[in-house]
Amino acid sequence: MWVVKLGGSLVEASDHLSLSEWLRVSAEHGGGRVILVPGGGPFANQVRRLQQRWQFSDSAAHRMALLAMQQMALLFLDLEPRLESCRTAEIPSALARRKVALWRPEVAELDQDNVAASWTITSDSLAAWLARKIAARRLILVKSKVPPSQDPQHLRDAGIVDACFCDFLPASIEFNCYYKNLFDRFAQELCTFMR
Repeated sequence: MWVVKLGGSLVEASDHLSLSEWLRVSAEHGGGRVILVPGGGPFANQVRRLQQRWQFSDSAAHRMALLAMQQMALLFLDLEPRLESCRTAEIPSALARRKVALWRPEVAELDQDNVAASWTITSDSLAAWLARKIAARRLILVKSKVPPSQDPQHLRDAGIVDACFCDFLPASIEFNCYYKNLFDRFAQELCTFMR
């Protein structure tokens, strides 16, 4: 299984092609193997702005940011209807039916695993948490900026991933951070992995 986190910033990129292509490639070549994790993007950014203005708790902001990820999942599903929206427990069933799972994070499940309600944990860390939870073979983060490195600690220090990402990343997982235009490479890797 491959967990692929599509950064929410892809929806605001000047070229809408990147997001559409990642969704298309995943749907066409990732059935039974790929779990997509949506970033919160502009929806989560709005939560950050509102929290600064109204000073509501990190707990409320965390729950709102998870809803932002769910909103992004709805957008992805509307753009690519071949995806299947899933809670964590529903992922194995979707993959068994050769679908691409589109993860919907749930507050209760993350609370049960003691995932902190903090901006130091973003959708990147939640993708790593999910990869660990389902024992995924690979985690790919897709970013709208060219990553300066493939080293998770360097990415954390450069502010490309959140401060807690390395704590959630399973030690044994294959990890990549891709620029948004590398969807063709991803397609080739999926086709190679099929063999």
